[in-house]
This record gives sequence, structure tokens and C-alpha cells, in this order.
Amino acid sequence: MLRRRMLIMLGVVLLLVLILGGYKAFTIYQQVQMFSVPKPPISVAATEARERAWQNRLPAVGSLKALQGVDLSLEIAGTVKTLLFESGQQVSKGQPLLQLDSDVETALLGTALADLGLAQVDYNRGSQLVGSQAISKGEFDRLSAQFKRNKAVVDQLKASLAKKSINAPFSGTIGIRQVDVGDYLASGTVIATLQDLSSLYVDFFVPEQSIPKLSIGQQVLVNVAAYPQENFPGSISAINPKVEDSTRNVQVRATLANPEGKLLPGMFTSLQVLLPDPQPQVVVPESAVTYTLYGNSVYVAVPQKTDDAQPPHNADDQPPALIAERRFVETGERRDGLVVISKGLKPGETVVTAGQLKLTQGAAISISPDKTQAAPNSQSRVN
Repeated sequence: MLRRRMLIMLGVVLLLVLILGGYKAFTIYQQVQMFSVPKPPISVAATEARERAWQNRLPAVGSLKALQGVDLSLEIAGTVKTLLFESGQQVSKGQPLLQLDSDVETALLGTALADLGLAQVDYNRGSQLVGSQAISKGEFDRLSAQFKRNKAVVDQLKASLAKKSINAPFSGTIGIRQVDVGDYLASGTVIATLQDLSSLYVDFFVPEQSIPKLSIGQQVLVNVAAYPQENFPGSISAINPKVEDSTRNVQVRATLANPEGKLLPGMFTSLQVLLPDPQPQVVVPESAVTYTLYGNSVYVAVPQKTDDAQPPHNADDQPPALIAERRFVETGERRDGLVVISKGLKPGETVVTAGQLKLTQGAAISISPDKTQAAPNSQSRVN
């Protein structure tokens, strides 16, 4: 009886073990089936690598300088009698700007002119009398010297009187005035700045090894912080014939037009010298490149291949399935959202521009066009 009960209990335990084992095996089977189901393709944005004429540029920094610019100052001291300009006014060449008190000099000039008139009369009379020997040659020489002396005094007073006023040396924009009527000004006092803003110079330095790449008339593009989205074109007008000993750089000057008056002297500029002979280069959007310490890479969309290294044949002329292939590349110059790929990529290959963080080597992908790259891709040339 006891033996029969033990056999029954053993049978029940064995049945429970079999039930639990079967359930566990079924669970494992379901998990295996779930993982064996192909994952859906990862949706990414992509665009085509293009070969374009890429014009290399030489970057530099510099500063703007007026075509003509001067700080207006006085050569002699005096009291301001009249101001003939307003701050920020456009002035013409020769336009009077300031007049100092010149009453004393005017009075002295009147006296000198009277003395000169008398000396000229004596000289003219003496020139007639010396011919008839009515006066001696020595007396005529004295009259001649006196006439020349009085004339020199008049010229001296006229020059001193001219220094009592300031006229515009060239046409341009005058700055904020620094003096007022009634001020006593010492010699050398600056009254305002005058700048010709119709054209500007930009002075910059380049390394001595870049001298063979430069020539007079070469085009440059100038950019300033005040207008970050705008490039101002110019051309090289002078190259310094000397290399700086301390820096081994060469000073270069470019000239650019300023018809709208946006640019001002003293502005800091970043500029690019356009080098000649554009070369064909493979370019991709900057967003396609992943930059890391151990190398730069891109994901290229390639057809999935079978075991015999051939793309699978799909029915109904469907395009082959695509996978992501990570490829290390050598990058070059970056500009305007594009980067040059000097090695590792061919023209026409499709590169992923968005969604790289979701990808791994060999991951199945589905491509949607990158609309943000439609405008750049429509251009046939990048300067």
C-alpha cells in the first residue's frame, strides 16, 4: 500500500516537471521566433555625393582702413570763432570747416600791405632814376631789398592767416566734432576725423609660403561681424615687397567698394582669398560626416548582397534592399555646409545625412530624400 502511494506521488511530480519543462521550452521557442523575425529597415535621410568644381580659398584676418582718412588738427593755437560743419556731415574737398580768431593777424597784414605798397612805389621810381644815374646803384639795391623784404612779410602773414582756418583736404564724411565755438585750442588739437568711405582698404597678413598663390587683382571675399551673412567682394591691390622678420608673414592690401556705407574703418574682418584654377572634388553635406578621435567616417547606402556576393533579385522590379556601410574617409576644406572628401568616397554614392545615431554596420535602412540639401545639390559649382 505504501509502495503504491509512493509511485503515485512520483508520477504526479514527474507530470508537473514535464508540464513546467514544456512551458519553458515553449517560451524559449517564442523568444527565438521573435528575434529571428527580420527587423524593419531604419528610416534615414540621405543624399548623393557630388563631384563639383571646388575653388580653394586662403583664409586670413585683417582690418579695414579708409581709402583716405585723417584727424583734422590745428598747426597754431587760437580761439575758435566759427564752426562750419555738423557731426557726421558729408563735406566736399576745399569746404571751410573751422575759423579761428584772426583779428590781430588781419591787422598786421593790413600794415604789411601798406608798407609793401610804399616799397613798391619807391622801387618803381628808383628803377627809373637809376637808368638816368639820378641815384646811385647802391641806393637802388637798398630799395629793391626793402621791396622784397616787405613782400616776404606779406607772404608770411598770409600764410599765418591761412593757418587760422581748416578746409576739407578731400571729400568724405566728417566725424563727431571735438570742439565748440569759444574754445581756446592749443597747437595740434584734433577737432574731428574725416574719412573717405567710398572705398576701403583691408590689410591682412599671409604666410610667406603663400606668396606664389597671390597676384595683383586676385579676388577676395570680406566678412565682418556686423553683417555675418553678407560677403563683400574686393581685389588685391598691393603686396608688400618685404617679409616681416618677427612673424615671417607678408602684408597684403585689398581694395573693396563701399557704395552703401555699411563698412567702417577699423572693423575687424575675416576674409578669403579666392585661389585660381578650381579643381573637381567630391563633396557631401557636413551633416553626413561623423568626426571622432580615431577618424572621420560616413555611412554609405549600399545594396544588400547574398552569400555569393551578388545583390538579391527582387520580383516585380523592386529596388534591392539597402544596408548601411560605415566607411572611413579623409576630409578636406569645409565651406557653406559642405565638406570635401579627398579619399574614401566616389561621386554618385549615397551617403546618410540624418539618422546616423540609429545605425550600425550592416543595418537595413530605408531612404527618404534629405530636403534640407535640395538647394545646395541643385548648384553645379561651388566657388
